[in-house]
Amino acid sequence: MTPTAGPAQGNHRATYREVLAEPRFRLLYSTRAVSITADALRITTFSVLVYSSTGSALLSAVAFGTGFLPQLFGSLLLGSLADRLPPRALITGGYAVTCAAALLLALVRMPIAASLAVVALVSLATPVFHGASSRLVAQSLKGDAYVLGRSLNNIAGAGAQLFGLALGGAAVAALGPRRALAVSALLYLGCALAVRIRLPRLRPTEYGGTPGGAVGERGAVRASLQGAGLLLRGRTVRRLMLAQWLPPAFVAGAEGLIVAYAGERHFAPGWYAVLMGCLPVGMLVGDLLVGRLLRPRGRERLVVPLTVLSGLPLIGFAAQPGVGVSSCLLLLAGFGYAYGLGLQRPFLDALPPEGRGQAFGLLGSGSMTLQGVGPVCLGSVAAGLGTGGAIAVAGGAVTLTAGWMLTWHRAGREPSRTTIPASTTASS
Repeated sequence: MTPTAGPAQGNHRATYREVLAEPRFRLLYSTRAVSITADALRITTFSVLVYSSTGSALLSAVAFGTGFLPQLFGSLLLGSLADRLPPRALITGGYAVTCAAALLLALVRMPIAASLAVVALVSLATPVFHGASSRLVAQSLKGDAYVLGRSLNNIAGAGAQLFGLALGGAAVAALGPRRALAVSALLYLGCALAVRIRLPRLRPTEYGGTPGGAVGERGAVRASLQGAGLLLRGRTVRRLMLAQWLPPAFVAGAEGLIVAYAGERHFAPGWYAVLMGCLPVGMLVGDLLVGRLLRPRGRERLVVPLTVLSGLPLIGFAAQPGVGVSSCLLLLAGFGYAYGLGLQRPFLDALPPEGRGQAFGLLGSGSMTLQGVGPVCLGSVAAGLGTGGAIAVAGGAVTLTAGWMLTWHRAGREPSRTTIPASTTASS
């Protein structure tokens, strides 16, 4: 069954060239890629800084997770601001605040608790300006161009993350962790300036706000909580969010066990890095091929089969395969991640136009949070079943999720769009 949330749309297949020809998308796409590089550099370098200061592996892990876990709370408490405030000011301010936080960590020797608090506060605000950016992309790209835009973002995100990790290692080795943090601050500053200079100032009617609207009687926090509740109570939106949250969370849990699996199987030193690179390589190839070669309806018909493909190979780890087979299994699982492209149009169609910024922020922050929780849960399973068995459990969970998606009712049997009251989304 095709998991669709709205009426059938056109089957026109866009091209990446058409998508990149849109100036607003090109600006947001390029700055987002640079900011993901900076994120990877900042988060890993901060983790190194905490470990070098304390010698505690636990605090180092907490420092790494602090950049992700608070995002869900930020989306729930502040998400409505993504639809209320002018996007240029919001996105520029987001990059500027992140730049200031990185500089603060680089230049000021604070207690570890204070440093963690700074990172957590920035993480709380992250879903707001990411939601505003995603909403602007949805307004700039129509039809299949929007799906290919998401595909390009996925490809750039995976590549930028890998580059950021490599840059972080090189920068820490060459400059030390504090100067490496300063490098990340410069990258954020470049993003802030680019958006401030090149993104035009939009009128409220151009970004979905209400001319002359006020922030609202209930305040941003109450409006955000109410908006998130309305989004998640809508069955279509809730299902499509869960479909985009659960498989990546299970696969991230499996990915978190790869180093331990390589150690248990006594693979040669360095092979764990090859195995960890197989998933993102498979994702890049899958997004390119599925996004470029298939028409919209073809992608939407393949959502469930591709979801199965992202989970089924992981079940093979129950047999404790060697390096070659493990690499192939992980490449196939990464390729299956392209299932998400077939959910983009249904998800966009199911969203209320006045709440898209908050919905995109909630989608991203929920995914990040669950991908942080996944390795912890699978690590507990590995204590009883071994790492190969735990990875297989993750694959089975993804496959069960695909079976659940197969049971969805067609759109005509349920409301296709959630309505958020205007009082909760008034523009400032």
